[in-house]
Amino acid sequence: MNDMNHADIERRMPVESVLRHLAQVRGEDQIVISNQSSARLWPRLSSHRLDFNYNPSTMSGAVPFAVGLAIARTDREVMVLSGDGSLLMSLGCLVTAVASGAANLSVVLLDNGVYEVTGGQKTPASESAVDYAGFAAAAGFPNVSHFWELGDFKCRTREVLAARGPRFLWLEVGTTPRDVFQDKHAPITERLSNFQAALRRDERA
Repeated sequence: MNDMNHADIERRMPVESVLRHLAQVRGEDQIVISNQSSARLWPRLSSHRLDFNYNPSTMSGAVPFAVGLAIARTDREVMVLSGDGSLLMSLGCLVTAVASGAANLSVVLLDNGVYEVTGGQKTPASESAVDYAGFAAAAGFPNVSHFWELGDFKCRTREVLAARGPRFLWLEVGTTPRDVFQDKHAPITERLSNFQAALRRDERA
């Protein structure tokens, strides 16, 4: 892993491979919040009781939601999967995440350069040298990582997720397979109810 300009689209990591790996290494007691296209793909790879596949139409809301969970549940590690389009709409959430003092938080940025759920339009950052790692470092994240090569990412993931938090992982990935967007999911109210029930069961355990 070293400094480089924004990777060419051909060199980006397959997003399904990236998420499958994260599903394999996530902690048994770790909360995972997915959003936008990751909220469509993640359920194909994981059916963990502490998964919450956030409303795919709510852009920029996943990171603040995860910050609140990390504050409320200091006994749990919280990982949030955010798209680059969503993060660009609320860069201030990075400052909020650090200011919250939530050391049990990992923000995973899935950067594919497009707004997938609205038709694949390019983001404003897609053709410029935007440095998301620089944003996170300037916001005060003590641990910031940038990956664009799958083997390197798989080799370093556990080390990065075990580092002092909050953590920011910038992952340059390809686009989501289009058939994912045809998948049917339970209403958000049902998903939220199931997630809350899982948290309550864990409190009583």
